[in-house]
Amino acid sequence: MTTIPSRLARTTHISASPEEARRRVIQLYRDWYRGVPDIVSVYSMSVTPQYFRHCIRKKFEQNRYVTDKRVIDVLILKGRQEYQETMNVWKQPDHVMGILLEDKSRPPRTFMQKFLEGRDEDAVVPAASGVV
Repeated sequence: MTTIPSRLARTTHISASPEEARRRVIQLYRDWYRGVPDIVSVYSMSVTPQYFRHCIRKKFEQNRYVTDKRVIDVLILKGRQEYQETMNVWKQPDHVMGILLEDKSRPPRTFMQKFLEGRDEDAVVPAASGVV
């Protein structure tokens, strides 16, 4: 597979309606879905295409209930950028494996819950601690 930077390039687009935004999201999802076999083979990943598709589906499902058109447009822009960089092999295998990783976010806590714990670890995390 040769790298042609303009092959996947798209101009920035502002959705005129929620239906148009939905159509663009579905197109991005289809592009990712169809590109999975190439991604798995080019990056020599030790996962199956089905598992990679499952992980992509989870990433899209995280933003399923976003309704603001401007936020959807930004998410589409970022997703399209990730797709272009991945398909043009501008990433390292570790970056692509980041798509597969589970999000280790905790449920949101109130101020009182943080106060009773005795610390606010969300505010201060040492840079070299390795804690994500």
